[in-house]
Amino acid sequence: MRLPDEAHTTYPWLIHALAPDFELEDVWALPTPGQKADFPRLLDSFVTRGRPEDFPAPFRALFALRWQLGKLFGWDEAGGGLDGRVTSLRDRLPQHLRDGPRGPDIRTVPGREAAEPIFRSVYQTDDEWVAEIANRTVHGLLHIGWVPADDGYRAQMAVLVKPAGRFGRVYLAAIKPFRLAIVYPMLLETVGRRWEVSLGSEGVRRS
Repeated sequence: MRLPDEAHTTYPWLIHALAPDFELEDVWALPTPGQKADFPRLLDSFVTRGRPEDFPAPFRALFALRWQLGKLFGWDEAGGGLDGRVTSLRDRLPQHLRDGPRGPDIRTVPGREAAEPIFRSVYQTDDEWVAEIANRTVHGLLHIGWVPADDGYRAQMAVLVKPAGRFGRVYLAAIKPFRLAIVYPMLLETVGRRWEVSLGSEGVRRS
């Protein structure tokens, strides 16, 4: 379920002070109810993508198209991303976050698997995790937060972006309908199924 921007902006996340120059694109509630201590397990479940066929065919097709276009136009070439065109958000971290857990990387997405992380983890706390991706279209942040709920805790996902110039803005505007209608709903459905599997016999009710 998509959430209003205020669900992210009014919560005291560390990311607000670390990335004030990034724009908030979307906020989504993840179908992953749990308890306070479940956050590390949630992250492991989220970054473990499983088999490509675990994702719906339209989801896989859109990602395959994106990687093909990136290869054709050089969007993902070395030098156009982290430690090249842009610096990592880790360069902004205060010492206590640098010394704390970094969190898991995302190394596999539908249609692409790489030796280097596709989304590189920036930091992890007891209730917050941030990973980043950069290419010639955008520097993006994926933020997962673990927030109190009536029956325990729930996760929400926020996407923050810094477009790469005018072309980056045009690109983000062009893909937005597909993200809202296909990518995120199908991603959340898959995340919810994987969360149920990860909980196994604990019987945590999915909200």
